[in-house]
Amino acid sequence: MELERIRNFSIVAHIDHGKSTLADRFLERTGAVAARDFRDQLLDDMELERERGITIKARAVRLFHTCMGKKYMLNVIDTPGHVDFTYEVSRSLKACDGAVLLVDASQGVEAQTISNIYLCMENNLDILPVLNKIDLKTARVDEVRQEISSILGVDPSEIMGVSAKTGEGVDALLEEIITRVPAPKGDPEAPLQALVFDAVFDEYKGVVIYVRIVNGILTRGQRVQMAGTGRNYEVAQVGVFSPKQEQVESLGAGQVGYFTAAIKRLADVRIGDTVRWKGSSVEALPGYRDPLPMVFCGLYPAIATEFESLRKALAKLSLNDASFTFEPETSEALGFGFRCGFLGLLHMEIVQERLERESGIEAIQTAPSVSYEALLENGTEEVVHSASKLPDAAVIADIREPMAEVSMIIPSDSIGAIMKLCEDRRGSYVSTQYLSQTRVVLTYRMPMAEIMYDFFDILKSATKGYGTMDYHFTGYAAADLVKLDILVAEKRVDALSTIVHRSEAEGRGRELIRILQKKIPRHLFQIPLQAAIGGRIIARENIRQLAKNVTAKCYGGDVSRKRKLLERQKEGKKRMKQVGRVSIPQEAFLAALKRK
Repeated sequence: MELERIRNFSIVAHIDHGKSTLADRFLERTGAVAARDFRDQLLDDMELERERGITIKARAVRLFHTCMGKKYMLNVIDTPGHVDFTYEVSRSLKACDGAVLLVDASQGVEAQTISNIYLCMENNLDILPVLNKIDLKTARVDEVRQEISSILGVDPSEIMGVSAKTGEGVDALLEEIITRVPAPKGDPEAPLQALVFDAVFDEYKGVVIYVRIVNGILTRGQRVQMAGTGRNYEVAQVGVFSPKQEQVESLGAGQVGYFTAAIKRLADVRIGDTVRWKGSSVEALPGYRDPLPMVFCGLYPAIATEFESLRKALAKLSLNDASFTFEPETSEALGFGFRCGFLGLLHMEIVQERLERESGIEAIQTAPSVSYEALLENGTEEVVHSASKLPDAAVIADIREPMAEVSMIIPSDSIGAIMKLCEDRRGSYVSTQYLSQTRVVLTYRMPMAEIMYDFFDILKSATKGYGTMDYHFTGYAAADLVKLDILVAEKRVDALSTIVHRSEAEGRGRELIRILQKKIPRHLFQIPLQAAIGGRIIARENIRQLAKNVTAKCYGGDVSRKRKLLERQKEGKKRMKQVGRVSIPQEAFLAALKRK
């Protein structure tokens, strides 16, 4: 098809603003799916996506629509909305020439909306702002139009209104996309130059590579080369998504589709790489930054013999999720397991749930933590993903923690409460921007560790459910951090060690040992529980020993008989304490690791 009749665009929005529903209407209106095959959230393949009503993986689909007597090819990419999956959005935008920015008419502009606007601007895309859910009684159409106008600098009258649920305005939107999204640029006669914007693993085909053809033509049987890795392959299959995989003879300049080449490992394909003819000197296209795991946790099999099964299950999950990383580690308390890296807490939750569903393996998850940089006395730097791996305090010159810039959109009457919350979490003020008289964008720079656990829950509570947030990693900064150790019966439990700010260490230590005091069963000897920084004990509790009344059988006689029995009991307990071992039940670990 001629380049002038191709449109490549993505649908971007904050979570739950109706991206997948609008994609459904596009499929319905263009006749891409027969009525008998249609279902809601058609592009969401995973059972988990359909259950939660969220998009986890970006999906591409090719549609055809006739406008003004001409037939146009529309390549649409439906993207996730949650901040954890921003990486998916950034990859998708590289393959597009424009973006439909969807905003809920009742919720208005939210944190991820602004983040997506910046992503579109970075990629020099034409942005088509659209109001969704205008059929709701709670829709604030005029007010939200003004919010979008103040951010994008467009006339409010240019912002279209649709209802993805009822289909109102969708036909007009399709025509507006054809009119306002520019046609792709490229030369079909030039040597092949294609951008890899995604890849998934198929058990039968190997790696399926998603590409946007910039120049030239990709056909079956061609010998191609990956510019980044220098590896050569023969194209086995070329196809498009409509919405299921459909084989075609070739993909021309400006088109979006996929190809397979008997590639067995997802690790052999770099997202953002350039595909060119074998032996060609075509230069590589600008690629992507590799995704940086922001949250780490340990996963251990509940049954020690399932270690190999857990390894295979994690390897299978990583085949279709390049942003998920794992490596073996050992814990004295939990045995053999894996240290896993995730893009965020939701990503971590999704991976663990998929692990349990798809593999049936019950895994113990340690407390999520962030990575730190330790600057040693000899001038070297070491990245630390787990407190138990932190070098000895004597050789550390400084510890740096990851920082994030947090943008919160909140009601203006909540500014005081949210500023106090951020100050309590060691945040530093950046800016305030008014979207309208009632809504404010408040920006703070904060440690990643402080926003991981319950920050969003408290934000929602303080703003009566109206607050939203978005964050992005900005780098590492030095802080007064210490390693907090928990000792049970004077032995360190590595799985419970954490890195905390010195000002919070005592409170966090007392909280942990009180939880353990309730969960660890009493033994025949007293068990001391201690929180320590290095060799200094900062908090202590005791689990009282089980007492047996050894003098119950003495119903009379001289007091020396009772004293003799008590002394014998005392000696026995002393020996038991020396050779005894404290058993910490699974529930105690879980209660301590899941604390807020």
